[in-house]
Amino acid sequence: MNMNATRLIAFAAMTATAALMISGCSVARKQETVGQYIDGATVTAEVKAKLANDPETSAANINVKTIDAGVVQLSGFAKSQREKDRAGELARSVKGVTRVHNGLVVKP
Repeated sequence: MNMNATRLIAFAAMTATAALMISGCSVARKQETVGQYIDGATVTAEVKAKLANDPETSAANINVKTIDAGVVQLSGFAKSQREKDRAGELARSVKGVTRVHNGLVVKP
């Protein structure tokens, strides 16, 4: 067997292994698929963008995490009850969000 054939076989084996690992990959403790993880990351990014673009909220003080099927968890600090409520409203307005756990602490 020549060197090129050996490389081709090795490449094919690595590609097949990678495809197998990705298709059955669990990326979180709750056994999310890669697609669910990516969807969650997209929702998180959209919520953060809305918070950053809203004059009533401070995205720097608000942490966003998307879990199980569009559930968004907000944590961190808000300067007022109005900011906390607004952050929840913005999160709920993002496509794909099914529920919001608003754990923001009001700290003037």
